[in-house]
Amino acid sequence: MIVADIEATGLDYRKHSLLSIGAVEFEHPEREFYGECRMWDGASIMTDAIAVNGFSEKECRDPQKHSLEELMEDFYHWVEQCEEKTLSGQNISFDRDFLNDSFSRAHIGWRFSFRANDLQSMAYMDAVKRGLSIPQKNEHTDFSLDAILKYVGLPTEPKPHHALNGAKYEAEAFSRLLYEKNLLPEFVKYPIAHHSK
Repeated sequence: MIVADIEATGLDYRKHSLLSIGAVEFEHPEREFYGECRMWDGASIMTDAIAVNGFSEKECRDPQKHSLEELMEDFYHWVEQCEEKTLSGQNISFDRDFLNDSFSRAHIGWRFSFRANDLQSMAYMDAVKRGLSIPQKNEHTDFSLDAILKYVGLPTEPKPHHALNGAKYEAEAFSRLLYEKNLLPEFVKYPIAHHSK
């Protein structure tokens, strides 16, 4: 599967632009992808969104950066070499919608499937299976990425949010939830959390 994370100028793929993509091929975790681009002409910027990912407005518009089309071509060539192409990650519908819209804007006739693996669902099912209480907020599950990372024995993700860091932390969390084992060498020093009722 492809564990992916994106950064964007906002929350709506129809009016905001992709800025960066980070990805890890789960079955071959040594295969990573990272790329950035400038925003597409006419896209909007939400200052709250770029505050989270650390891009400045100047960086969003930087003409020296790849165009969206160039980034999506590079990413597509990387994806083509992946063994299994199911998209996976935290809040993955957000990433999938931005990626698929960006493929379309780049005139690349390929899309990620609607079916994807969501890290929050995996953590939820693991906690239910173990008979543990589920974090709640406003009568909904509140398994944020930081809560999931803590649940599997990892530190919180460094801020500002970075797409490749996000993909790596999420891939490591998937491995700990699925197999109870370490995936990436940078996380070996963090013991896997073991839960009991």
